Amino acid sequence: MYRTHHCNELRPSHAGETVTLVGWVNTKRDHHGVIFIDVRDREGVTQCVFRPEENSAAAELSHHLRQEDVIQVTGRVDLRPEFEGQTTVNTSIATGEIELVASELKILNKADVLPFQLDKELSNEDLR
Repeated sequence: MYRTHHCNELRPSHAGETVTLVGWVNTKRDHHGVIFIDVRDREGVTQCVFRPEENSAAAELSHHLRQEDVIQVTGRVDLRPEFEGQTTVNTSIATGEIELVASELKILNKADVLPFQLDKELSNEDLR
């Protein structure tokens, strides 16, 4: 199946379900070998977590992702855990109470290296 849900649909009530998302890599963060990817589609954003112990091949492939790559991710919906007594819930996004623990990753399209960062508000006038 290509996709089971859009990125903005997942809520705590989906915890434990296996779902498939398709979208663009919005941001990527590496925390000691655990990769966090924010996947974006036309509906919203969902955080996906790639842990080597869940699927070493998917975790290794996630290291090579860059902004705007198009990916398909399958995994288990989990509630965001506490870390060192602190909540990891992100109240700024609708899906901030959950994360998708990835078990499969497929790169559908690699993006070219972008000439400027999309997350910056102002770009050089020469790039306009």
